[in-house]
Amino acid sequence: MTTLRIAMNGITGRMGYRQHLVRSILPIRDAGGVELPDGSRVQVEPILVGRNEAKLRELAELHGVEHWTTDLDGIIADPTVDIVFDASMTSLRPATLAKAMRAGKHIFTEKPTAETLEDAVELARLGEESGVTAGVVHDKLYLPGLVKLRRLVDEGFFGRILSMRGEFGYWVFEGDVQAAQRPSWNYRKEDGGGMTVDMFCHWNYVLEGILGSVESVTAKAVTHIPTRWDEKGQPYEATADDAAYGIFEVRTPDGDPVIAQINSSWAVRVYRDELVEFQIDGTHGSAVAGLNKCVAQQRGHTPKPVWNPDLPVTESFRDQWLEVPANADLDNGFKLQWEEFLGDVVAGRPHRYGLLSAARGVQLAELGLQSSAEGRRLEIPEITL
Repeated sequence: MTTLRIAMNGITGRMGYRQHLVRSILPIRDAGGVELPDGSRVQVEPILVGRNEAKLRELAELHGVEHWTTDLDGIIADPTVDIVFDASMTSLRPATLAKAMRAGKHIFTEKPTAETLEDAVELARLGEESGVTAGVVHDKLYLPGLVKLRRLVDEGFFGRILSMRGEFGYWVFEGDVQAAQRPSWNYRKEDGGGMTVDMFCHWNYVLEGILGSVESVTAKAVTHIPTRWDEKGQPYEATADDAAYGIFEVRTPDGDPVIAQINSSWAVRVYRDELVEFQIDGTHGSAVAGLNKCVAQQRGHTPKPVWNPDLPVTESFRDQWLEVPANADLDNGFKLQWEEFLGDVVAGRPHRYGLLSAARGVQLAELGLQSSAEGRRLEIPEITL
């Protein structure tokens, strides 16, 4: 059995702790590692890294993790460490990843990988030069709902795909009467916050992974709620956008144009089955996918609604769709990608979702903000290293 030592930086944060440690690495460890295609196994040994010594010690004792440290530079330089994972602040990420790759460490990281396209491309270039295996979290493509949606695409269910519509978000409380569900830095541009920066990097890989290449963007970024209250109950100015409305022109591998519209908002109340939903419409059928569920409607089973504003609707449109079965055991998306990445590290091959894909996500966010500021459609140039 191969054992990979993983330095997990930023592990006291919400995503680093909940999704990557508790729901991914610890279950892999406790299950005796990951079985590889050749029958061998790879085990993981996490090392908790952060700035809060007391919190690190508490988490290590709670979860039976032997090693933890506040010395990020020291753990990167440790020759026994195989992988550096980063879930810290975006502003600190490029330096951490660059240092790790220069030290010959494989890297796995949250996104965005950088605050600017220039830094994101430089990281991708360094990843190519270093020869390490670099992976970037593309968790939504591993969600059961989107796995089913992608399967429908691969099977040709939709015929010629015409459009995609996405709705994402929920109401994040302002923090005055009820505490906010998200940290206050998310709403300060100077601290790296903002809906466009946060979510357009996700939408880029979702569009690429489900439909094809993204060729243009037209976006409007808005700060709907200008004043919020922080973790200490103090009011502050929300300088970052809390909603982003985007239109993306996509080209499928067969060359067909697809129009995608995605609304993202922390100032919307949910009236849908899941917190994120995507609907694809094609000539032969349509499907709606969320985090877990996916329903579809074939052309032959499509009813013929008649518009009559004088009469109430008597049919249940939702009942006219059939659920798409999983036909497989679809585990937590973060854990599934970790397992795939660990296999790539052992095999010495590139991970399919790497730093160049992440750079395209940063590019889409930058161009989305530029489109909003200038009020125009922007084409997306190809990134070359």
